[in-house]
Amino acid sequence: MNRVYLEHREVPAVSPATARLIERSHDLETPFLLVDRTRLRDNPRRLRAAFPSAGVYYAVKANPHPEILRILADEGCGFEISSDGELDLARAADPRAPLVSSNPVKAPAFIRRACRGGVEAFAVDSPHELSKIADEAPGAAVYVRLLVDNSGSEWPLARKYGVETDEAIDLLVRAADLGLQPLGTTFHVGSQCRMSASWDAALARSAEVWNGAGRRGINLTFLSIGGGFPVRHTREIPPLDEIAEVVHQSIADRFPPVVRVTLEPGRALVGDAALLGASVIGKARRSGEEWVYLDVGVFNGLMETIAGFSYEVSTLATGPRSSVVLAGPSCDSVDVIAESAALPELSVGDRVYFLNAGAYTLAYASHFNGWPPPSVHFVD
Repeated sequence: MNRVYLEHREVPAVSPATARLIERSHDLETPFLLVDRTRLRDNPRRLRAAFPSAGVYYAVKANPHPEILRILADEGCGFEISSDGELDLARAADPRAPLVSSNPVKAPAFIRRACRGGVEAFAVDSPHELSKIADEAPGAAVYVRLLVDNSGSEWPLARKYGVETDEAIDLLVRAADLGLQPLGTTFHVGSQCRMSASWDAALARSAEVWNGAGRRGINLTFLSIGGGFPVRHTREIPPLDEIAEVVHQSIADRFPPVVRVTLEPGRALVGDAALLGASVIGKARRSGEEWVYLDVGVFNGLMETIAGFSYEVSTLATGPRSSVVLAGPSCDSVDVIAESAALPELSVGDRVYFLNAGAYTLAYASHFNGWPPPSVHFVD
């Protein structure tokens, strides 16, 4: 197995687990997503070891494959859901799994169904959402989504959702006035967050809300620290134990002795449990650049690359490496996976592997231009 280069950065050789997945994928037609059940079972155990008293709610959006949900339910995970479709998938995986809904904007019909389907609590970040929940699910439990710094993440999520601390306190008070149960707060430091200090800063903002709500007669008990826990790609990430240490210390310093803590990981549970395989379908030289085209691209499996997200890439081909533009198969000019991937000389039919590709590959994939999403396979 050759060493891998992407955007002129040297990346260590693949792990034995990844080499095993590549070896076991030889008979699969591309594009494929090969999921390692063993790693999928290990990941919730690792999170529980790092956060032993926290509830783990898998963010179904990361990869909604029914077999993945079933395995995570068997490992004791609850589910974080945002739609009727995710509610159906979660209940099919485990009719008794605990559920929360942390999307701050929900369809009225979903709120009604989710309340009947056992969702414990709903996130909010506007007076409109509070009124909607009060109408559709009277007496429901709610928690407020805070606006926190996402600068440490590779996929920021801050602009679309979240409120400042003063507004959060007002929303909790209004929730009580509407007959709802104001439980606590949630935040998201951004997907693939590479700064452990981001959780400390977000927890400091959460504590401001807890203290302010307490002064107005609202005693909170529920503290969701969201997701954002990173998986190794092309840049260094903090160890999970380091993030956990920061979180535990921050909670001990700022919150009451008895507080219910939950996590909502997506990428951290499934990201490193799968390998995405593709084949070279064409090559060209354009304006002095070498282009390599694959049968998977932005629209049918690698949507995150559209915003600059980078994967570790491997191939069984050997030889000197040079910079190529790595592109997908569709007719759309946006379908470019990497502007500068350093790879050995490849021929049509050679395979290229995207490592740690279990999250947001299958979930985003479409049939645009007639190219299919990756087929999904499992190994033990």
